[in-house]
Amino acid sequence: MAVDYAVIVVYLAGMLAMGWWGMRRARSKSEFLVAGRRLGPAMYSGTMAAIVLGGASTIGGVGLGYQYGLSGAWMVFTIGLGLLALSVFFSARIARLKVYTVSEMLDLRYGGGRAGVISGVVMWAYTLMLAVTSTIAYATIFDVLFDMNRTVAIVLGGSIVVAYSTLGGMWSITLTDMVQFVVKTIGVLLLLLPIAVVKAGGFGEMKAQLPTEYFDPLGIGGETIFTYVLIYTFGMLIGQDIWQRVFTARSDRTAKWGGTVAGTYCLAYALAGAVIGTAAKVLYPKLGSPDDAFATIVKDELPVGVRGLVLAAALAAVMSTSSGALIACATVANNDIWSRLRGLGKAPAENADDHDEVKGNRAFILLMGLAVIATAIAIDNVVEALTVAYNLLVGGLLVPILGGLVWKRGTVYGALASVVAGGLAVIVLMATYGILANEPVYYGLLASLAAYLAVSLVTPATDTAVLTAWRERLAGRSPELASEPAAAPR
Repeated sequence: MAVDYAVIVVYLAGMLAMGWWGMRRARSKSEFLVAGRRLGPAMYSGTMAAIVLGGASTIGGVGLGYQYGLSGAWMVFTIGLGLLALSVFFSARIARLKVYTVSEMLDLRYGGGRAGVISGVVMWAYTLMLAVTSTIAYATIFDVLFDMNRTVAIVLGGSIVVAYSTLGGMWSITLTDMVQFVVKTIGVLLLLLPIAVVKAGGFGEMKAQLPTEYFDPLGIGGETIFTYVLIYTFGMLIGQDIWQRVFTARSDRTAKWGGTVAGTYCLAYALAGAVIGTAAKVLYPKLGSPDDAFATIVKDELPVGVRGLVLAAALAAVMSTSSGALIACATVANNDIWSRLRGLGKAPAENADDHDEVKGNRAFILLMGLAVIATAIAIDNVVEALTVAYNLLVGGLLVPILGGLVWKRGTVYGALASVVAGGLAVIVLMATYGILANEPVYYGLLASLAAYLAVSLVTPATDTAVLTAWRERLAGRSPELASEPAAAPR
């Protein structure tokens, strides 16, 4: 294992070095939060694929393959579908808005700033729980690597992510995501996938050893697939962690086509995880938990050195999602909640210089990072935490966000009613039916839609001046924001 340890240590040291290098570039709010809005197609595709394919997609995706066979790909597959839908239908318009948060988009669309704080609280809760679930996953990986205590593993992994995210913001995260994307591609797709299939005796032997439902594309169940679509496909359309990556695109064309490439990559990754899990079922038919499949096949079947690289790939998957969720959580906490509570309104850049803006956002990343680590230590169930996050996001914010993009009659009162009705319905139904039940997101979404339509239709239409400014911003014809200096020509 000495070689494997060396691979991991070099990888972790490289992440910290990337953070230090990124700190030299992050000298303004735009550079710190959205990498100066200058990412080209290659970096944009890599960083977008890295953030959506986290520990749940890697360790959890293999676990679902172990439990259900090829149909276990559906969870990650719906993530890819959501990213494709976002990229093709919405990303160009989102990129042209030149905002920092989803709540700022809602303020622009509905006017008055009244939707911002409430939506900010919901989005903050989502991003916090998303970061927590990724941080919990460190315990699984470090346990395999070093037989490490759970709390120590969470603190170690979380501290590294908090360190490089705090140092360089989105520049550091983008650089580390590109490394993580390459490591995941090599470790999971090019090494673990073919080795697992060969060790299991090939597809013919896998079919002979396992029940036929393991090779049924719909074996996981239609209701489960529908729930995945509601939670993950729609969740990809509106999450702050995803939008913040869209904001980094150099142009709306980059956002559209770079995201399409990333979404397609996710589909391939989904199938790879399910196949690896299916192979693990042949090799280890009686594991205690499906989520142990990834670590077990890596630990027992891969040669020295390769094992270290694949474990680094799992670590990369966890870190990319964790860092993306962390900066999104801090951005929302600072820009949408704290700044508004202090009375700074929507444009804190007018009240502070670039250095102070970077310093303030850096402090919030550190603060939120400590909160994430503490929460991760206190929570055991990753699936429940992730479900809470996505139920709140989809039930509370999907309707007012997409409604604002496609329906001009939607009003600020309709948006507020939608967030409150959907959010409360989700919370009450999770308490009634259980966190993992399907009903909370189903009925929460219906309550949110009904409130949005009804209240919007009985309240005065959005002011014409607000809608005109919104259309100008969507079309990319608005002047640059005061805090958004034009990028230097390349």
